[in-house]
This record gives sequence, C-alpha cells and structure tokens, in this order.
Amino acid sequence: MKTLVVPTDFSSVSVNAVNYAVDMAEAINAGIVLLHVYNIPVSYTDGPVSPVTTVSVEEIKRTSELRLEEIKKSLVTVTSGRIEIFTEARLGETIDELEQLCNSVEPLAIIMGSHGTTGLERMIMGSTTLTAIRHLKCPVIVVPSGTTYHGIKKIGLACDFDNVVHTTPVEYIKNIVREFNADLYVLNVQHIKQEEDELAEEAIMDTAYLDAMLDDVRPTYVQLTGKDVAESIHAFAENNNLDLVMVIPKKHKFIDSLFHKSQSKELLTHTHIPIVSIHE
Repeated sequence: MKTLVVPTDFSSVSVNAVNYAVDMAEAINAGIVLLHVYNIPVSYTDGPVSPVTTVSVEEIKRTSELRLEEIKKSLVTVTSGRIEIFTEARLGETIDELEQLCNSVEPLAIIMGSHGTTGLERMIMGSTTLTAIRHLKCPVIVVPSGTTYHGIKKIGLACDFDNVVHTTPVEYIKNIVREFNADLYVLNVQHIKQEEDELAEEAIMDTAYLDAMLDDVRPTYVQLTGKDVAESIHAFAENNNLDLVMVIPKKHKFIDSLFHKSQSKELLTHTHIPIVSIHE
C-alpha cells in the first residue's frame, strides 16, 4: 500500500499539513501514518522539582497517544473511513524517529508543514523541516502554511543539468508524474554565459541525456533567467500555476533561501506551492 508519513506537533502548521496529506491520500488511494515525537521534560531550576509539577514520560506518552487518536477519529469521520490512518507516538528526536519509520514503512513521501503564524511555530517547524530535507533520504513534501490540496496537475523540476545521469532520481520523478498524471516542467537553473561555449555544449549534452531518461513522461523544458535562482523558480511556479516543485537539496544551494530571508523576501512564506525534496 502507498503510504504518506505526516509528523505532527499539534501546531496549526502541522495540522494544515495533515489535512493536505489526507486529501492527497484520498486522491491517490494511499494510507496515512501520523507520527508525534515527544521528548523527556528537562528542568532548568537549581532547586528540587516538586512532585506535583513533575510530568512523567508515561504521562506525556499517554497524552500524545490520546491527541493522535482524537485527530484520527476526526479524519476518519471527515473521510468516511475511505483511507487507512495509523498513529504512532515515539520518544526521541524527530529526525531520528522519522528516519527509522521511513526505513520500515518506505513511504511515497513525508509531508511536513513549514512556517507558522507565530514566532515559535516558525522557529520549530522551520528548523525541523529544513533538517529533514537536508538529511532524510525519503522525499519530503513541504506544505506552506495555509495551502490546501487541489490536485497535482503541473510539476516543476529544478535541474542544473550537471551530471544528470548519476545525480537525478529519474525513476522517482517519473513515478510521481505518473501517479498524478501530471505535466512535467524541467526548469533549467544553470547560468551559462554566451561566451562559455564549452559549458554550453556540456549543458546541451546533459539536456539530451535527461530528455532520453524522461522521454516517456514528455517533459517541457524551460530556461529560467535572473540572478536569483530561487526567485526565478518561484516566479515561474506562480505565473504558470504549478502545483508542486521538485528540488534536489545536494545539488542546489537555494534550498536555504526557501526557508530563510533572501535578498528580496521569504519565498516559501509568500507562495502557496509545495516543495518536494528528492535526493540523488
């Protein structure tokens, strides 16, 4: 069964990501695993902690499981039981537990929220999401705050055409395109000056290799312009109504600018287009 893993800290950001994931799961006939990771409470006082105020790990686990169950019941009601929903509450670090869960479940993707309306949500979800896309091998779909699922018909792939044969996860890209029966736009983010003939020739060859590998999904190739790569991708995605943009974190330095202030604005907080990170 196809599975989507959705970590939640019960914030509005993660709840929005859960709703997005559920709508996607219904569209592609997938199951959902809701994961909440909790930590052992740490006391910073120099004096003894009163037994009345001490919260045990067992209590935290029980509370976490109850909250997950409440979300599950609500989702089962909303979907009339059309999708399978599983819940897990784990003690540990979010990224470590996500990695272990993905190794056993092998999901289609992890779906996470990014940037809340409060400073605390922005700090926690922003840093956790960024760490996830940097370190987890499983694809991570980042859902901007307030974004709802309306189907995926147009997908962008940010590609610099550098060593594409060995660094582009072609099969996953094709699987996603086929899964949603979507149109694929390959966005060339490589900056080549006209006088750099040798680099231009290499880019043409790499484009040909990529075109051959993606031939059965018939991509459209787009040459982006502009000094700010992330800004160019954002503008094209918005102007052409893309539903999803794929990026390869190890190949693109603009990943950080999707989550932090660039020279002009915070891209991800100003767009409603989910980003999916895919590794080589």
